[in-house]
Amino acid sequence: MIPFLDVGAAHRELGPEIDAAMARVAASGWYVGGAELEAFESEFAAHAQARFCVGTGNGLDALTLTLRAMDIGPGDEVIVPSHTFIATWLAVSAAGATPVPVEPDPLTRNIDPGRIEAAVTPRSKAVIPVHLYGVPADVEAIAAVARRHGLRVIEDAAQAHGARWAGRRIGAGTDAACWSFYPGKNLGALGDGGAVTTDDAELAERIRRLGNYGSPAKYVHEERGANSRLDPVQAAVLRVKLQALDEWNDRRRRIADLYLRALSGSGLGLPHVPDPAEAVWHLFVITVPNGLRDALQQRLTQRGVQTLIHYPIAPHMQGAYRDLGHAPDAFPIARDLAQSVLSLPIGPHLPTESAERVAQEVLEALAVLGAAR
Repeated sequence: MIPFLDVGAAHRELGPEIDAAMARVAASGWYVGGAELEAFESEFAAHAQARFCVGTGNGLDALTLTLRAMDIGPGDEVIVPSHTFIATWLAVSAAGATPVPVEPDPLTRNIDPGRIEAAVTPRSKAVIPVHLYGVPADVEAIAAVARRHGLRVIEDAAQAHGARWAGRRIGAGTDAACWSFYPGKNLGALGDGGAVTTDDAELAERIRRLGNYGSPAKYVHEERGANSRLDPVQAAVLRVKLQALDEWNDRRRRIADLYLRALSGSGLGLPHVPDPAEAVWHLFVITVPNGLRDALQQRLTQRGVQTLIHYPIAPHMQGAYRDLGHAPDAFPIARDLAQSVLSLPIGPHLPTESAERVAQEVLEALAVLGAAR
């Protein structure tokens, strides 16, 4: 079996360093906040080319706290991609605002900047582009639309650790970038974790306060906050993995290049990375035409290749958002992507020979399925 992602391989590569980092925290006697977290925040901010980083409990909280820190809430609208993991939408709802979907560019699968303006209303307060699958969205075009309408730009960078747009790291080109350190991410912790990076000192301080019970000092609570802090154990582990992130992203690029070469001309929809983006290939997602996606996945499973679907149900078709009243065909690009996307194995520890076998199995399966039709 070729696994979709070998999460434990990171520990096998960096085990002694990770174990030492965890032992260091355990021996310190400081288990919430403190020097280990401050060091990670400083190091990750520098990597993301941002002035500030604030650790949070998870990626969803990073988005929610950022919206709250911008005073976005009930009665407001936030423009979101129609094709994304539902957390992007859930953060808007958690802040009390309403998500307003905009369709993606079918090539990049990221929110289409040319469609955003039509979604702006007097209630619009922000837009959340998602750097889906590790391919940066066109933040320059999105920011230009946002400036014309006085909107904040909050990047959902949960899948884009280390990615660049026009040579600059994702992390500080807009009002804020929000990160997840879920174990399967390019930079993953040993559990949940998240962060916000920004160049705005006031915004960073308010996010930190909101995530600490609304408290700037012990037992002083200036507003109704939450408990959402990145703990020092996870921060210590992330400090170790951060040193390997660029190399790991390079390994992902080599696998993606292999897939792109091998599957060119296969009839599959292949990922597209526009200029001037530099992707980090959190996922390698193909689209399978003619309703063959499920059959292809089933055959690959039988042949020992594990694949996943990111994501099988578009957010506007989820029961969680039934109350918004969107018909299934209201966002046909998102609906069709949900029915055709398939993620192939990729990760920094996937052997080249395994990636070659994946590509060969895909080609052979397509030949068989095509003959069956």
